[in-house]
Amino acid sequence: MINTPPKAAASPRQVLASVISNHEVVPRVYLIWLKSPQMASAVQPGQFVMVRCGKENLLRRPLSIHRLDKKTGKLALLVSVVGKGTNWLSKCQAGDKIDIVGPLGSGLFTFPGAHNLLLLAGGIGIAPLCFLAEVALDRGCSVILLWGASTAAKLCPSHLLPTGIKYITATEDGTGGKKGVLTDLLPDFIGWADQICACGPSSMYRAIAKQNRRLLRPKPIQVSLEVRMGCGLGVCYGCTVKTKTGLKQICKDGPVFGLDNIIWDELVDI
Repeated sequence: MINTPPKAAASPRQVLASVISNHEVVPRVYLIWLKSPQMASAVQPGQFVMVRCGKENLLRRPLSIHRLDKKTGKLALLVSVVGKGTNWLSKCQAGDKIDIVGPLGSGLFTFPGAHNLLLLAGGIGIAPLCFLAEVALDRGCSVILLWGASTAAKLCPSHLLPTGIKYITATEDGTGGKKGVLTDLLPDFIGWADQICACGPSSMYRAIAKQNRRLLRPKPIQVSLEVRMGCGLGVCYGCTVKTKTGLKQICKDGPVFGLDNIIWDELVDI
C-alpha cells in the first residue's frame, strides 16, 4: 500500500542531463533516456521537467517523467513530436546534453487503503502513469491500465510498460483492443478500483466527469492536466485554470488535481 500524500517536492534545479538513448517507439513518439542522478533522486510520479530544446527555441517544453531508475540515476521522457522543439528533441543522440529544470509541479499518489489502482491514459497521457505504476507495483498494489487512442499505431508496445501491469486498450478505429473510446471501458472496472488516476486530453476528462456523476462516486479520481506552459514556475500565469477553490496555476498548483475540483465547462482546450 502507498502511504500518502507524498513528501513536499524538492526545490527545482537546472541540470545538464546526458542522453543515454533515443528511440522512436511508435510513429512520431520517442522514448528518451537521460542520465541525471541529481534529478532522478528528487522526482516523484506525476511531476515534470521544463526542457530547453536547442538554442533557437526560447521557451522550454514541459515533459512528464515517464520512467525512473533511481539506482543508476536515469530517467525517461516520452516525447510526441508536434512542433520545432519536440522535433529537435527527437533528433538528439546518445552523448548529447539536454538542459532541464525540475522537478516541477505536484505529484500523483494513492490514498491510504488504496490497493487496487486504475490508470486511465488517453494517447500520450501514458507518459506520467508508467512512473506511478512502477511505484505502486513495487509497493504491492494491483494496477490496471486502460489506454485509449485513435488507432493501434499510436499505442506503445506492451513490453515497454512496467512488468506486472494489466493492460487493456480501446481504439476509435477498432485496430487495437475494443472499438470505441477509453471511457467505454470504465464501467467494467469501477467496482474493482479503490482509486483512479488519469492523464489525457480535456475531452476525456469531461467524459469521465459526466460518468463520475452517475457511476464513479465516491471513487477518488486524480487527473493530470496537459497544457501549454510558458515558464513552468508560476511566474507568467499562462496556465491558469478555474477550480472550485479559486484560480490555480497548473504548473505550480498542479498539474495534478482532483477531478471534481476543476470547473470543466470553463476549461479552454489547448
